[in-house]
Amino acid sequence: MIQYGEFITAAEYMELRKTVGWVEFPLEEAQACIDNAYMVRCVRDDGKAIGVVRLLWDGGYIAFLSDVIVHPQYQGQGIGRTLVEACISRLKNDMKPGYKVKMTLNSAVGKEPFYEKFGFKVRPNEDSGPGMDQWFIAE
Repeated sequence: MIQYGEFITAAEYMELRKTVGWVEFPLEEAQACIDNAYMVRCVRDDGKAIGVVRLLWDGGYIAFLSDVIVHPQYQGQGIGRTLVEACISRLKNDMKPGYKVKMTLNSAVGKEPFYEKFGFKVRPNEDSGPGMDQWFIAE
């Protein structure tokens, strides 16, 4: 039975990252990711975490949609769509009158069409250059 909730352990979060081939990091750091997110939604099937999303927002004009992960065995069933819609809805509901917030994300390669369905625009485009990032690894 598929259920949506707000709780995920650091170990479950890292296991989901592993199932889709994403970078792994220490559990303490993973816990900080969970604890400091504006919103976390976890999807479970019979108690097992099969999907997660995090929304990062400090109340200003930029929000970041992060870690839209659905276990490969459950992809294509609308779970990712439900997770993204929950984040968009929460952000819109929590914005104060007159606020303008730009939600950004880093799409996994090939997943851009999924996000375009929600109105996200691929970069570079007429308004914005390419997104950029950099990993830092502590010695």
